[in-house]
Amino acid sequence: MSQRMQQGQPMIVMSEDSQRVKDRDAQDYNIQAARAVAEAVRSTLGPKGMDKMLVDSMGSVTITNDGVTILQEMDIDNPTAEMIVEVAETQEDEAGDGTTTAVAIAGELLKNAEDLLEQEIHPTAIIKGFHMAAEQAREEIDDIATEIDTSDEDLLKKTAETSMTGKGAEVNKEHLAQLIVDAVSGVTVETDEGDSVVDLEFLNIETQTGRAVDQSELLEGAIVDKDPVHDNMPTEVEDASILLLNDPIEVEETDVDTEVSVTDPDQLQKFLDREEKQLKDKVQHIVDLGADVVFCQKGIDDLAQHYLAKEGILAVRRAKKSDLEFLTEVVGASIVSDLESASEDDLGFGDVTRDDEDGLFYVEGDDAHGVTLLLRGSTEHVVDELERGVNDALDVVAQTVSDGRVLAGGGAIEVELASRLRDYADSVSGREQLAVEAFADSLELVPRVLAENAGLDSIDTLVDLRAAHEDGEIRAGLNVFSGDVEDTFEAGVVEPAHAKEQAVSSATEAANLVLKIDDIISAGDLSTDKGDDEEGAPGAGGMGGGMGGMGGMM
Repeated sequence: MSQRMQQGQPMIVMSEDSQRVKDRDAQDYNIQAARAVAEAVRSTLGPKGMDKMLVDSMGSVTITNDGVTILQEMDIDNPTAEMIVEVAETQEDEAGDGTTTAVAIAGELLKNAEDLLEQEIHPTAIIKGFHMAAEQAREEIDDIATEIDTSDEDLLKKTAETSMTGKGAEVNKEHLAQLIVDAVSGVTVETDEGDSVVDLEFLNIETQTGRAVDQSELLEGAIVDKDPVHDNMPTEVEDASILLLNDPIEVEETDVDTEVSVTDPDQLQKFLDREEKQLKDKVQHIVDLGADVVFCQKGIDDLAQHYLAKEGILAVRRAKKSDLEFLTEVVGASIVSDLESASEDDLGFGDVTRDDEDGLFYVEGDDAHGVTLLLRGSTEHVVDELERGVNDALDVVAQTVSDGRVLAGGGAIEVELASRLRDYADSVSGREQLAVEAFADSLELVPRVLAENAGLDSIDTLVDLRAAHEDGEIRAGLNVFSGDVEDTFEAGVVEPAHAKEQAVSSATEAANLVLKIDDIISAGDLSTDKGDDEEGAPGAGGMGGGMGGMGGMM
């Protein structure tokens, strides 16, 4: 409650239930909340990162070390913490990978900013310094980045392998990397200006359990995981005319409930004959169109199934909407919402084959602009994590093809950036210089965490990395498997420059947004999960009540 004296009487400004946190308390509260989120995902960073098991309120289990998935699945109930989650989501949308790195750097920036605040440095100076450092870091990334030939398949495979390492796909990463590069190549088009544009909208991912990961494959066209509606229907059709239907092949029902009194069995037979004729007419219309294959999103009546089988037409019902939309690109058909208005122009053309072992239809178009990546795994959890890793790798390879710049991984770029930013800090006047140096220290969190997650000494690792970079070894990074400092670019640890630039930008903007808040006004209690104790006081550390309700997030 806030009060103001007016003519000797207190004036109520906010309700009794409201809560207000000001100045340093507000900054401490926000920084602790943001750091807690960052620390929750730090242990997942790198090839040796650990997984998290997330159990939702319905009991569904997700096992992953994908940063954005972890943060989205958490039951976060704190406004500041949700701002950090937005960093991961933005990174995922813009770059496809590097979500954990972006969030970890944001948390470290705020940790170092807290030290500066304790030295009585104003938040505005810190914000300005961080902004200057981020601008300089992006320039340095562009300077360090290596321009590549986007048709260099080996380098693209290394980029895909680097992205997938540690995400459940590591054992079969070479096989999957080849599939990913081929898939991206299949949906890449050249613009009139000569640039390469990757359209992942034309790439579909299907999953299947019960098989080994190395049996995953890439198919030109689409996959439909359905069975024929009738046993006597053909299962393979070459040069097929394909109808995509979003209209049931069933007896039309009235919109209102009706009752009909029947006094004569002949009357009942007339109703049945009328229904049968309706279905016959629908099937005959399909025959007249010249369709050999029908993929229907709605239902198909049993009698209609019989008539379709007699005509030698392959029909599938209850097909997914997403499958039909993808088939429009593969076979060049239009989705028909009203069967009676369908024409030959709505048909598509291609080959339909059946894999009886897997129970799948393969549909290949005559001039298909669409490919399907079929991912296989032993269990549902394995396949889910595999799909997340492959999705990230697809985005990374697509970004690399579009951008054409790559960097050495393994913490090499972060150590080099930190070294260059410290040199840059000497040219910065005022207290912003300290913020630039703090920014440089924050970037070195990445190699430190990589070392920690691999069971190595983070201090010794950082000392060795700094020494290598002082000797001019720009690509010197950490080999987490051997513990040695080496040229990670030559070792095949390659990351897209765009993802690193985006991570630096997202982390900086989030940290500055948090630092700029000096007053929190809540309509109710800031903590919604206080429990029996009173640890919900603003400014308290940890992931419990002090974070305003993040106690139940995992």
